[in-house]
Amino acid sequence: MYMKCQQAAQTLKELGHPTRLSVYRELVKSGRQGLSVGELQKRLAIPSSTLSHHLSALLSVDLIHQERQGRTLLCRARYENLDALIAFLTEECCQDDETPHVDKEDDAAS
Repeated sequence: MYMKCQQAAQTLKELGHPTRLSVYRELVKSGRQGLSVGELQKRLAIPSSTLSHHLSALLSVDLIHQERQGRTLLCRARYENLDALIAFLTEECCQDDETPHVDKEDDAAS
């Protein structure tokens, strides 16, 4: 998936809130099985209305996916979109850097 500048800016904006970033990190940490909303609430010790607000923001930029399994609402990180954001941020890394690359091993030997 390719990410455009406007989309990346909106995604970073939504991750810019400390609580929201904590929610997202818990979901990333949980792996592909994700976490229930109840488990997220327990782990982060935040009110359900606050959690709901932050989950909605993460959903709006497609960083997470929600799936109902019976009475349980599961949340999962969308790793492909996280990868796209990271790729956007690093795709042109150091392209204008004209200094020669020095390995740590080469630097330590000097």
